Amino acid sequence: MTDGLSLQRLLTLLACLLASASLPSLAQATTASNALVAPSASDWRARQNPYYKRNWGVEIIGIKPVSSGTMLSFKYRVLDPEKAKLMNDRNTRAFLRDEATGTVLSVPAMENVGELRTGAPAVAERSYFMIFGNPGKLVKSGSRVSFVAGALHVDGLIVD
Repeated sequence: MTDGLSLQRLLTLLACLLASASLPSLAQATTASNALVAPSASDWRARQNPYYKRNWGVEIIGIKPVSSGTMLSFKYRVLDPEKAKLMNDRNTRAFLRDEATGTVLSVPAMENVGELRTGAPAVAERSYFMIFGNPGKLVKSGSRVSFVAGALHVDGLIVD
């Protein structure tokens, strides 16, 4: 009778060991599938915005395709007008660079309106925008771009 009980304990122990051995591989598979998920634009803002708020006086709201994707709207909020002076200065050339192809997208200038960006002096807690041309709809939602205006470089922006 003790041999039967020992055999049952041995089988139970073996079953527990096999079950626990498969758990790490299950955890690794879950971690690997989570690693394949691309970061979102909101993830970027949560990680990067504190730097731009502190050093440049702006909060990046985001960048979205507009006009059926033929243009991109870059929106930002000014927190410190003195630090953010560069953003609304029409003498400072602003552009987007597609990180995948290196293509540079500029602010279009309309004949009667001028450049499609704000040129008024910045006011704290006010949101502003810049429109960039996107010929051929090269940059799409999910693409990564860099925004450059003078000395300000915002790298890795994800298009909403």
